[in-house]
Amino acid sequence: MRGWLVRSGPGACPDVDASRAATYTIHMKRTNLVLNEQLLAEALRLSGERTYSRAVERALGDFVRRIKAGRILHLAGAGLWEGQLAEIRRDRRPLAQARRGRRAAR
Repeated sequence: MRGWLVRSGPGACPDVDASRAATYTIHMKRTNLVLNEQLLAEALRLSGERTYSRAVERALGDFVRRIKAGRILHLAGAGLWEGQLAEIRRDRRPLAQARRGRRAAR
């Protein structure tokens, strides 16, 4: 599906510069799912979303983020980064000092 941010020609909004018009593409998949009714109702209630579609979309997004975050743990010790973290952090103020400085500025 393709959408237009602005349109030109008859009936176009006079306040929008059509030469700077941009297009965007919406990628959506329409599907039928058989879902546990109680689980879906609880997801809707806990998420605060108004529609089943939005609750499922949010749950899928959370699932994908968790899986990707878990994969980061596999990189530990993989040798992809070389350096001494302690050296890099020497030029930073300790966290407690930074917090005191922010409180004093208020």
